[in-house]
Amino acid sequence: MPNLLFKFVAPFGVQIMGETRENDAYEEELLDYEEEEEKVPDSAATKANGEAGKKIGSVIEKPVWYGMLVQHECIPQAILGMDVICQAKSGMGKTAVFVLSTLQQIDPVAGQVAALVLCHTRELAYQICHEFERFSTYLPDIKVAVFYGGVNIKIHKDLLKNECPHIVVGTPGRILALARDKDLSLKNVRHFILDECDKMLESLDMRRDVQEIFKMTPHDKQVMMFSATLSKAIRPVCKKFMQDPMEIYVDDEAKLTLHGLVQHYIKLTELEKNRKLNDLLDALDFNQVVIFVKSVSRAAELNKLLVECNFPSICIHSGMSQEERLARYKGFKDGKQRILVATDLVGRGIDIERVNIVINYDMPDSADTYLHRVGRAGRFGTKGLAITFVSSASDSDVLNQVQERFEVDIKELPEQIDTSTYMPS
Repeated sequence: MPNLLFKFVAPFGVQIMGETRENDAYEEELLDYEEEEEKVPDSAATKANGEAGKKIGSVIEKPVWYGMLVQHECIPQAILGMDVICQAKSGMGKTAVFVLSTLQQIDPVAGQVAALVLCHTRELAYQICHEFERFSTYLPDIKVAVFYGGVNIKIHKDLLKNECPHIVVGTPGRILALARDKDLSLKNVRHFILDECDKMLESLDMRRDVQEIFKMTPHDKQVMMFSATLSKAIRPVCKKFMQDPMEIYVDDEAKLTLHGLVQHYIKLTELEKNRKLNDLLDALDFNQVVIFVKSVSRAAELNKLLVECNFPSICIHSGMSQEERLARYKGFKDGKQRILVATDLVGRGIDIERVNIVINYDMPDSADTYLHRVGRAGRFGTKGLAITFVSSASDSDVLNQVQERFEVDIKELPEQIDTSTYMPS
């Protein structure tokens, strides 16, 4: 298997907080986690660089896999065990950074959890676990498991007792419950990762859970945090979990909107929304579409209406059982339905490659939420279309915030729209 990692490492320097560092200088930056004066021995850093591609080269199934910019900039740092804060726009491959760099560094020991990944929703936890399993196809000694609420905790306790994974992915509530009950030992964790870290640390309840889990892990570990939106206010909170982290911001805030994504709005009244949505679904060409609403009840009602109108629609929201949510998510991801009505439960991180249209039936509550929602279309720089319904003064305020913050001009939807502008060729 070719040593593919050097496609990331060899050709370029890394732009980090306004300073370019060439790859042969990485080892000079490796200080001990305890911040002692002594540097990591050159031989250790050289070995890390020299061995860098060996393991990852074996997890990439075909030699046609090339990294996006975020991977070019993050992976060389991450595989050497450095703490990392990374902000990059939705759909640009952040998950691959921590999956590949974690798999690269782990030496599996039976009965020991070496890596812990926390995220804020069950669907995202499931997806991240799937990515670890996919990339570890040729690493049979590494076991991965996912833990979240809505599943009988005894099942998780039995799994940890009888077949302890080396990599654990989960939501904070369930992970904390297992750790408090001593079923999940975190004393050997060497890699602590937060995905959609701003969402987890902005919520005080979730932040408390994360902090308690963090304190159960060793002091000497790598910490990595990722998000598409990372405000200047939340960055100092992230750094409290880290020692001298490498801060990598692939795009500044004004450039976070997605290339290849056509964005429009429609002004209408609340009573006109259903008719307009029906007309759009009839008129537009799409592979799959996600329609976002603001509440569980509206998701259920709108989905019912679409089904009655013979549209191939399903809905996902927090009012469902975990088994039903996952079954519907997998069904949509596999292309069994073409229309998904959802709350913001699937507004972050969820990657469904066939989705090329997002419709904000209800305006999101903030510019950040808007960015995460529309990021479900136009993944990995492909084409996509986002349409937002504007039905009140507060809706117009949020739309203005989006345009000002991300320096994007969102125009009203024209009567005719060129399919080639949002449909992949």
